[in-house]
Amino acid sequence: MSDNINIFEPEKISIVEFKMVKGQVDVPEDFDTSNVKGYHIDNAMQLGFNLQEKLVKVDFTIEIKTESEGQDIKEATGNFHLVFIYEVENLTDLAKPNDLKLIELHPGLANALSSVTYSTSRGILLTRLQGTALQNFVLPIINPNTLLHNK
Repeated sequence: MSDNINIFEPEKISIVEFKMVKGQVDVPEDFDTSNVKGYHIDNAMQLGFNLQEKLVKVDFTIEIKTESEGQDIKEATGNFHLVFIYEVENLTDLAKPNDLKLIELHPGLANALSSVTYSTSRGILLTRLQGTALQNFVLPIINPNTLLHNK
């Protein structure tokens, strides 16, 4: 992979499709949101490539669980699976198969895909969680590169 950082151009990336494969919030019948003191989050991102069609598929999953004060409290949970399809005009310059047939991805493209996916997901979750026991949850700001090394 070329070290030429100038080959990455964010303007050549576009979201061509989005799907929410799963969007589920489960709340116990007697759940009291006033007991919620925080949230446990588990998320993962997977990338798939169609080099011929210049497409990248990003699967983003997130599990949210309330952390409440009190004894024997069943927690509220949220499970989401979001799929983004990106078209990258110069994908063949930025994603190249290596000898092991794994894709070597330009770091600028990897960061952009992770950043856009995560921040767009934040907005989607803000709207989807309104009116639920998880309505005060906001996906925290993180270094998007950490998603590329998660599960």
